[in-house]
Amino acid sequence: MKGNVSTANNWLRRGITEIFPDRPDSDNPAESLECLLANANRPLRVKLGIDPTGLDIHLGHSIPVRKLRSFQDAGHTAVLIIGDFTARIGDPTGKSEVRRQLTEEMVAQNAQNYLDQVRPILDFDTPGRLEVLYNSQWLAKLDLAEILALLSTMTVGQMLAKEGFNERFLQENPIYLHEFLYPLMQGYDSVAVDADVELGGTDQKFNIAVGRDLQKHFGKKPQFGLLMPILIGTDGTQKMSKSLNNYVGLSEDPLSMYSKLEKTPDDLLEQYFELLTDLPLEQLPAQPRDRQKLLALDIVTQYHGKEAALQAQQAALSLVGGNTTASSAVPEFSLSRLQFPTKLANILSASGLCKSNGDARRQIQGGAVRLDGEKIEQADLAFDSPEDLYDKVLQLGKSKFIRLSR
Repeated sequence: MKGNVSTANNWLRRGITEIFPDRPDSDNPAESLECLLANANRPLRVKLGIDPTGLDIHLGHSIPVRKLRSFQDAGHTAVLIIGDFTARIGDPTGKSEVRRQLTEEMVAQNAQNYLDQVRPILDFDTPGRLEVLYNSQWLAKLDLAEILALLSTMTVGQMLAKEGFNERFLQENPIYLHEFLYPLMQGYDSVAVDADVELGGTDQKFNIAVGRDLQKHFGKKPQFGLLMPILIGTDGTQKMSKSLNNYVGLSEDPLSMYSKLEKTPDDLLEQYFELLTDLPLEQLPAQPRDRQKLLALDIVTQYHGKEAALQAQQAALSLVGGNTTASSAVPEFSLSRLQFPTKLANILSASGLCKSNGDARRQIQGGAVRLDGEKIEQADLAFDSPEDLYDKVLQLGKSKFIRLSR
């Protein structure tokens, strides 16, 4: 293994906020991950847990998965844990109230969708490079005595020190006892799979540290924790989230993905390149616009292939008018034909993209409508004035477009 990791630092520390414990110059493998990598006589077991609490994964979720792939490429074993048991509780981290508990059937469907979406990132084919495990395999078998033993490893005071719990306690929002089990169950996953390293976002430090403590409790070597930043969304201000509609989904079609990414705010470009690509940061184009296009092309290529990415780039170029010949093929609809304020459903109907206002509402609710690449999900969305709509492209499905004009 030593020869495989001699240049480990380059990939290991890219996009990393914190490694703990971290004494990079130490010769003790228990204190330095670099030392452990250099001296390991076996592939390390690198854990990433994913709770399938929803249907879709966005680029923010892909960051630790990409780091997991880096470990695979360095010769180590990726241990991808599908939290089919923990998902029934839901990670309380960062939540101001108790999460809705999911049924076993909902979790199973979500889990399959998650695996389909991370398949372009991870190496599923090389023998010994990936283990996909479900934590119900061990958590569902714990009896009451074993659960009590887990609970005895942590005090209520320690649990209330966890960021989300502390805030809820101070605000007198209810904290349910089953939520206290979540960090312990995630930590027990590390015991069950003999993790050497666990990956997660910066919001997972408490849970990963619990895993270290439980490994010590059970007489095992404690894992290293690798924390990565939470990705800022396409709005440039808040973390990427589907609920905020500032996300890029891994399962989105190439044109939608490209259209969003080529508008990445200038101050986010370096972070996006560092976290979402393997491109050398010192060789990026000087001009922000060229960087935006390179970022979009590279990321779409990762999930849809080079040909689809180039086609999306050409389609996006024509839709925004960058190619006047191709742009002329996109029909225009004059907003002067409408009285404002008006609803988006009315625009869809009047422009001919939809048969009626009712049809337009159904299309919006079904996720088929985009405005300049951004999915619209509010069926009653209205606009007070046409000013903010001029030159934007209204899209229905994957093949129907109109440009909104004066």
